[in-house]
Amino acid sequence: MHGYDAKDLGRSFRTVRQNTIQIAEEIPEDKYSFHPAEGARSIAETLRHIALAPMWGIQVHGERITQLNMEMFKEGMAKMAVAEAALVTKSDIIAALKENGDTYATFLEGLSDEVLAEHVTFAAPGSPTKTRFEMVLSAKEHEMHHRAQLMLVERMLGIVPHLTRAMQERMAAMTAAAAKN
Repeated sequence: MHGYDAKDLGRSFRTVRQNTIQIAEEIPEDKYSFHPAEGARSIAETLRHIALAPMWGIQVHGERITQLNMEMFKEGMAKMAVAEAALVTKSDIIAALKENGDTYATFLEGLSDEVLAEHVTFAAPGSPTKTRFEMVLSAKEHEMHHRAQLMLVERMLGIVPHLTRAMQERMAAMTAAAAKN
């Protein structure tokens, strides 16, 4: 269908989620209440949101809903708020990131090309119709957006993000190898 199938969606979501989990693990729990700016989510609030946001997609795409409206979105957000409130500690949040990440990735891996090609419409005037493929891919993009915010917050806290450290290590190894030649 796209050259990028359900197995690829699941695999790539697992990679993104593993990087999010590593950030969650590296930030000390006493910093989870940190708000980087007025009106911004705290670290804990951002991680709770990341942990639970994809779960709405399981409902929408599992039930193969073809038309979404604002009431459905509000209902989903209200359920998510209740679930977020139950994630109190760092370990609660990390456990939810792991469990829900695996649940969502497994769900993605089971979607057929036929289901991924289906179109979903939005009730708001002027809203575009999207394929399920676009919608499930957007869950990964959404997480990466919030993960980038967390990486900036890590910098604010004096933590060099793990992806930056890994890149620095690769660059140092390449520089050392080039110096030997």
